[in-house]
Amino acid sequence: MSNRENIMISMNNVREVKHVVTGMKSTDGDGVQLTRIIGSAQLPMLDPFLLLDAFESDQAQDYIGGFPSHPHRGFETVTYLLAGRMRHKDSEGHEDVIEPGGVQWMTAGKGIIHSEMPEQENGLLHGFQLWVNLPAKDKMTLPAYQEFSADKITIEQHENGAVIRVIAGKTNKGSTGPVINSYINPTYLDVSLPKGEIFEQVVADDNNAFIYVIDGELSIGSDSRNIRKHQLAVLGEGEYVQIKAQQDTRFLFLAAQPLNEPVARGGPFVMNTKEEVTQAFNDFKHQ
Repeated sequence: MSNRENIMISMNNVREVKHVVTGMKSTDGDGVQLTRIIGSAQLPMLDPFLLLDAFESDQAQDYIGGFPSHPHRGFETVTYLLAGRMRHKDSEGHEDVIEPGGVQWMTAGKGIIHSEMPEQENGLLHGFQLWVNLPAKDKMTLPAYQEFSADKITIEQHENGAVIRVIAGKTNKGSTGPVINSYINPTYLDVSLPKGEIFEQVVADDNNAFIYVIDGELSIGSDSRNIRKHQLAVLGEGEYVQIKAQQDTRFLFLAAQPLNEPVARGGPFVMNTKEEVTQAFNDFKHQ
């Protein structure tokens, strides 16, 4: 890409910050302390992203209760760990341990009952769980898993010191993540960026996109809007994302195609109508 093309992209198509969310302290499961960033009153959803929880504590009492057996239907859960270990078990006999740097992309589909329990009694547990909606025609698909340990995650290193962990989608340099998802064609990047350096990423203009700052501080777009640690920035329209690190920074970048369908929620079930949610509760009760 020429310098002139870069300038045109920067001036005309760069995505700016639409609004900023700090999240709300909450508890879930058996008393697990977390911050609900998407799925709160500040940001109920960002189609197709239904929920984003961040958990980060080295105090065992904040997480040791875990998430005992509970059902899901109609969407996908994405668990990404930076520190600690989490054991997953489900009603179909599937079992796995998510370790630091690993990701589990679970398609609940027509229904699954699972538990997510810490595999540690002390130390830091740090990570994220994202809920991603499924289109109406696929909500009753069979449950499925994509699970990748840290050594299976694509890592792209730049001369400026930037490190990009590619979970899903493709970077500007062509690095592709292991997760394949044709429902929403997501991009999920974990980016470490040294102070003063710039990260750029092309994104489809019909995608919804956000940045979550894990650590440090960065500025976004031609407006240079500063976003600090533990803040999420919803991005406006455009075909290009441009980020500058104001200090050594680590952040998540996510983008995906919106489904533009009705959403009906009922606790662990996400369907298109209230009647479908009621049916999900009845099916769970009588199984």
